[in-house]
Amino acid sequence: MQIKPLVKPTRLIISFKGLQYQWHDFVSKNNHNAITILALWAPVASIYLLDIHVFYTIMSAIVGFLLGARDRLGEIRSVEAVHRFFEKFPEVFMDKLHVAVPKRKQLLSSGQQAELNKLDASRFAPFWNEIVKNLREEDYISNTELDLLLMPKNIGGLPIVQWPLFLLASKVFLAKDIAVDCNDSQDELWLRISKDEYMQYAVEECFHSIKYILSSILDKEGHLWVQRIFDGIQESISKNNIQSDIHFSKLPNVIAKLVAVAGILKETESADMKKGAVNAIQDLYEVVHHEVLFVDLSGNIDDWSQINRARAEGRLFSNLKWPNEPGLKDMIKRLHSLLTIKESAANVPKNLEASRRLQFFTNSLFMQMPLARPVSEMLSFSVFTPYYSETVLYSIAELQKKNEDGISTLFYLQKIYPDEWKNFLTRINRDENAADTELFSSANDILELRLWASYRGQTLARTVRGMMYYRKALMLQSYLERMHSEDLESAFDMAGLADTHFEYSPEARAQADLKFTYVVTCQIYGVQKGEGKPEAADIALLMQRNEALRIAYIDVVESVKNGKPSTEYYSKLVKADIHGKDKEIYSVKLPGNPKLGEGKPENQNHAVIFTRGNAVQTIDMNQDNYFEEALKMRNLLEEFSQNHGKFRPSILGVREHVFTGSVSSLASFMSNQETSFVTLGQRVLSNPLKVRMHYGHPDVFDRIFHITRGGISKASRIINISEDIFAGFNSTLRQGNITHHEYIQVGKGRDVGLNQIALFEGKVAGGNGEQVLSRDIYRLGQLFDFFRMLSFYVTTVGFYFCTMLTVLTVYIFLYGKTYLALSGVGESIQNRADIQGNKALSVALNTQFLFQIGVFTAIPMILGFILEEGVLTAFVSFITMQFQLCSVFFTFSLGTRTHYFGRTILHGGAKYRATGRGFVVRHIKFAENYRLYSRSHFVKGLEVALLLVIFLAYGFNNSGAIGYILLSISSWFMALSWLFAPYVFNPSGFEWQKVVEDFRDWTNWLFYRGGIGVKGEESWEAWWDEELAHIHTFRGRILETILSLRFFIFQYGVVYHMHAAKESTTLSVCLCFSTVLLADMKFTDK
Repeated sequence: MQIKPLVKPTRLIISFKGLQYQWHDFVSKNNHNAITILALWAPVASIYLLDIHVFYTIMSAIVGFLLGARDRLGEIRSVEAVHRFFEKFPEVFMDKLHVAVPKRKQLLSSGQQAELNKLDASRFAPFWNEIVKNLREEDYISNTELDLLLMPKNIGGLPIVQWPLFLLASKVFLAKDIAVDCNDSQDELWLRISKDEYMQYAVEECFHSIKYILSSILDKEGHLWVQRIFDGIQESISKNNIQSDIHFSKLPNVIAKLVAVAGILKETESADMKKGAVNAIQDLYEVVHHEVLFVDLSGNIDDWSQINRARAEGRLFSNLKWPNEPGLKDMIKRLHSLLTIKESAANVPKNLEASRRLQFFTNSLFMQMPLARPVSEMLSFSVFTPYYSETVLYSIAELQKKNEDGISTLFYLQKIYPDEWKNFLTRINRDENAADTELFSSANDILELRLWASYRGQTLARTVRGMMYYRKALMLQSYLERMHSEDLESAFDMAGLADTHFEYSPEARAQADLKFTYVVTCQIYGVQKGEGKPEAADIALLMQRNEALRIAYIDVVESVKNGKPSTEYYSKLVKADIHGKDKEIYSVKLPGNPKLGEGKPENQNHAVIFTRGNAVQTIDMNQDNYFEEALKMRNLLEEFSQNHGKFRPSILGVREHVFTGSVSSLASFMSNQETSFVTLGQRVLSNPLKVRMHYGHPDVFDRIFHITRGGISKASRIINISEDIFAGFNSTLRQGNITHHEYIQVGKGRDVGLNQIALFEGKVAGGNGEQVLSRDIYRLGQLFDFFRMLSFYVTTVGFYFCTMLTVLTVYIFLYGKTYLALSGVGESIQNRADIQGNKALSVALNTQFLFQIGVFTAIPMILGFILEEGVLTAFVSFITMQFQLCSVFFTFSLGTRTHYFGRTILHGGAKYRATGRGFVVRHIKFAENYRLYSRSHFVKGLEVALLLVIFLAYGFNNSGAIGYILLSISSWFMALSWLFAPYVFNPSGFEWQKVVEDFRDWTNWLFYRGGIGVKGEESWEAWWDEELAHIHTFRGRILETILSLRFFIFQYGVVYHMHAAKESTTLSVCLCFSTVLLADMKFTDK
C-alpha cells in the first residue's frame, strides 16, 4: 500500500536524463534527480514510522475495551440501572466492603434467606445513608431527594426488607389501579403486580406496616380488631378468595383514610391530635367494614362480639397510645409517603454528578477486589499533598469581582450549577429568590458561601474536604464492626444508632487516627503567616475544621551568631489546638536551604518524614475525593499483599475522574482526553504491557519501599520538571511492580481555558523532552526486553516523538511539493511518470490528516464512552464534540506539543509553567495570545500557509482544483487552526468592540521600548529577549540558524520564476537580486 506504488515512479525518475530545471540546481541534476526522489519518499517514510503509534493506539483501545468489559466496567451506566439492581447491593456490599459477620455465615449455611436479606440490609443501610447524606451536604441533591434516597434501618419488627422510597414511589397507586381493573384470579393479579419487584415490595411493606403501626398504637379491643382483620385477610389469601372477599374498587377510599390516620400520627402529640387520630381510625373502621371487606366472621364470634360491644360503648379506639418512639414515628412517616407520593422517582437523583457517583460506586461493588480486613488489622496509610500559593478558599471579593462583561465568578457558578445553588440556599435556610447581598449579612452564611464556591473550583479546601472522607469512612467502619459479638437484635439496635453517633465515638475516632494521617506540605506557610496573607488564615481555618489535618512547612529563622547574621531552616509539622491556634508537633533542623532543585518535589521531600504508615497516597492540591470511594480504601491497600506477577506491587495506580468537564467545551475536550488515558490507556499499560509508570496523582506508594530507595519525588532542576514519572522509573528500575485498579477513583481538576491548557501541555511536552535526555530512560531501555522496551517507547517519549512527526510530515510534504514547483521538475516529469496521483502519497496524507485532527486520539475515547456509557451516548458525545470544534482543538494541541517537545530536544531548559486553575470567565487580549502563541503556532501557521500558496501559484497539477484541494486540505486545516483557534475559543473573541480594544492594546505593547526591569508583558522588545533566552549556547545558535535556512528556498525559487533575467538559471541571477534587495533595505533605513 505504501512502498510498492513508489517503486516504479522512482525507477523512472532515476532513469530520466536532461530534466529541465527552472533554477540553478546544485545537487539533484547530476545525481539521478536525488532530491526529487527524496521529495517523493520522505512523507511516505515518515508516515511509515508514524504507523507504529497508529497501530498501538488502535490495538490498545480494543484491548483496553475488552479488559474493561471483563472487569465489569459500565454494567451500571444509568440511574435506571441503579434502580433495577438495587436489591442486589446489600449482598455484594457485605461480600466485598464489609468484614465477615459470624451471624451472617450461620444464616447463609442454614438457608434462612429472608433473615439473611434483612441482616444484609440492616448492615448496608448505615453506609448507604451516610453516602446520601454527604451528597446532600455537598448540595448535589435536595431535601426531597434526600428523603427519597435514605434507606430505612431495617431494625423493626417487619419481616421484610424496607427499600428506599425512590424505588417504591408511586408503586402503591400503580398496584391499586391494577387491582381495581383486574377481573382475573388472585394468582393472575399477584403475577401482574410481581412483574415489578418494587411494586411487590411496596404492597408487602404497606400491608405489614399498617398492621404493625395499628397494633402498636391500639390496645385491648382495638388491638384485637387489627389482629382479626389481618388474620382474615391472610386466611382469604391462603384460600385464593381475595377477589371475592375484598371489594377492590373501594381501595381508593381505604388509602384516603389511611393517609388521614398517618398524617395525624406523624405529628407531635397533643389532645386535639389524639382526638383527630381516634376519629380518623374510626372512619377507617367504617370504610373497611361497610365498603371493602367481606370476610366470614363466623369463625371468631366471641372476638367480634367483644369488638362490637366496645365500639357501641365508644371505647374501641379510645385507649390510643401516641407513637413517640423514633422507630415507630419513622415508620409512620414512611407509610404516609408511600401512600401519598404519586410521581415517579425514576430520575432521582436528578443531578448528573450525584447520579454519576452513585452509578460508579454501585457498579464497583460487582467488580473484583480484595476482601476487606477489619479496621484494626488494615494497613495504615497517609495522604500527602504539596501546596505552594494556590487558592485555598475563594474570598468574597474574588467571587464578586466582575470582568469587563460584568460577569462575576459567583454569577458564573450560579448559572452553570443552578440546582446546586438552589440546594445550597435551602441548606442555609435562605429563600431561593434571595439576593446575593442578603447572604452577606451573616458571617456564617459568608463562610458557607465561600466554601460552596471553593468546593466547585480547584482549591485546597476542596482537596482537604475530599481527603478527610477517608477518616470519616474509617470511623463509620470501625464503629459498626463493634457489633460483631452481639446477637442479632443488639446488632440491629447498634445499626440504628450508627448513622448518628459514629462521629462522636472516642473508640472510632482513635482507631481512625491510628490508621490515617493527612499531611499538606505548605512550603511557605510560615512566610504567609508572618506577612498576614489570607492564604495562611484560610489554611488555619481548614485545620480548625479538620482536626486530623497536619500542615508541614519550612520555617526560616534569622539570628545573629558571633556577630554575624545566621539563617537556620526547620521542617515543622503543626496542627490546630482546641483554641484554634497552631500547635507544633515536630520541628526538624535542616542542614541548609532545602530548595535546591525543582520547587514542588523539594516541597514533598522535606515533609515526607512526617507521613507514617505502610502506604502513602500522593494527592495534588486540585483533586477531590468522595465518601463512597473512601469506603474502598482498605480493599485497595490489600492489593499490596495480592499476587500481581513476579514482584509484589510497589505502586498502586488509581483511576481518576476529571470533574472540570462541565465548565467549558475546552474543559470537556481535556476531560474526555484525560479520562481515556487514566482509564483505558493505563489499564493496558498495567496489564498486559507491564509498563505503567507513575503519571502523577493519586497513586498509592509502598511507603517503606520508596523511602528506602530514593523517595517518591525526584527534584533535580530542569531534568525532573515532570517529577512524577521519575518515581515510576525509579520504582521499576528497583524491581518494583506498578499496578492499576479501577474499582476506586479520585476526582481530578484540569485546566479549563485554552491558555491554561497550552501552558500545561507545554510543561508536559518539555518534561518529556528532558526525559529523552535522562539516564533513567537509557537504563530502562537497556534492561527491558524488546517487546517491553517497544511498549515503553510508544507510551512515553514515543508518543511525543510521533506527535512531532505528524507535524513534520506536513512540512516534509509541503517543502517537497514546493521544491518540485519552484525547481520546475514537477512539470518536467509529469508526463513521464505519474507521481502526482500515486496511491502511496494519498495514503500517507490521509493517515497524517486523521492523526492531526485527533481521530486516532478519539478511538480510545469513543471505546471508553461505549464501555461505560453505552453506544448511543458515545455516538451523541462524539458528534457533539465535532460541533464544538474538537478537531480544531486537537490540531492546535498538536502544535503546542510539537513546539515545546522539539525545542527541549534542541536546546533543553524545560521549565515549570504556572497555569492558574481558576474559572475562565474573561476575554483574553490579543497581545497576550500573541505572546503565548507567536513562536509556537502563528509563525508556523503562516509558514504552512505560504508553502500552500506557492504550491498553488507555481505547482503543476493536471488534476485541477479538485486535485489541489485533496492534496492540501489537511495542511490548510492545520494552518487555519493554528492561526485562529486562540480567537475561536476566546470568550467574545470576535466582538467588534473587543477587537478594537485588543488592537489598541497590542500596538501599545508593540511600540513600548524595553529596558532594565521591563517585563515581557509590557514591551515587545523585552518579550523578544525572553523568547530568545533559551538559545543560550553556540550550539543552539548554530542549530537555529541551520533550521532557519529553509526560508531561503522561498526567495531562491521565486526569483527565478520572476524571469528577471529571462530564461537564465545561473547563480548570478539570485546573487544580483539579493544585492538589490539588501541595498533597498539599507536605503530605507537611512
